[in-house]
Amino acid sequence: MLKISVVDGRNERRLVVEGKLVAPWAAEMKNACENAKADLGGRELVVDIRNLSVISQEGENTLLGLMREGVTFRCCGVFTKEILKHVARRLHANGAHS
Repeated sequence: MLKISVVDGRNERRLVVEGKLVAPWAAEMKNACENAKADLGGRELVVDIRNLSVISQEGENTLLGLMREGVTFRCCGVFTKEILKHVARRLHANGAHS
């Protein structure tokens, strides 16, 4: 199960993602981000992944794609921080070969 909540603030639109980022919900998260970017009005899009309990390889690939698009992430805890570090290393490794 994946739950995505939108929190609109003055300077940012935050997507709070909770549950399991696995297929087919990884595609749902990507769609939610695309929809959220549609009318930002100068605000930053921030994806809060603090409450994810599972991230599959497909979920990591989704995070990687969003990183490439410049999406900012918020997290806490060892699990989500390590996943983001791993995804960021993949981003930089792929960028070095481009």
